[in-house]
Amino acid sequence: MTFRDLEPYVEERFVRASGPGGQNVNKVATAVELRFDVRASPLAADVQGRLAALAGARMTQDGVLVLDSREHRTQARNREAARARLMALVEQAHRRPRARRRTVPGAAARERRLLEKKIRGALKAQRGRVDE
Repeated sequence: MTFRDLEPYVEERFVRASGPGGQNVNKVATAVELRFDVRASPLAADVQGRLAALAGARMTQDGVLVLDSREHRTQARNREAARARLMALVEQAHRRPRARRRTVPGAAARERRLLEKKIRGALKAQRGRVDE
């Protein structure tokens, strides 16, 4: 999936940024606020769910993912950075987590555990008061 597939569902706003840039910061809106409508997008339902989980607090109540980028001095580079972050999140959401296979500890591991418990218990039993 490329950014072109998601572009109709993306809205970009440019706002004034703080940080490096000198007087330019006070005049030019270089920071980018990218809004991606996850619910309206063509992503599969399970991918949308994983994307919402990955987004966390960046997801609004109505299913819009909000990313902002203000680390660069130019609007174009901030736009590229925000788009790259969106695509990285979408790619990460496309990966299904591997199912965890339940395992049972082997007989030797159980035996070791019980032996360690006995040793530990004996050590603690010696910590009591000393009878004269």
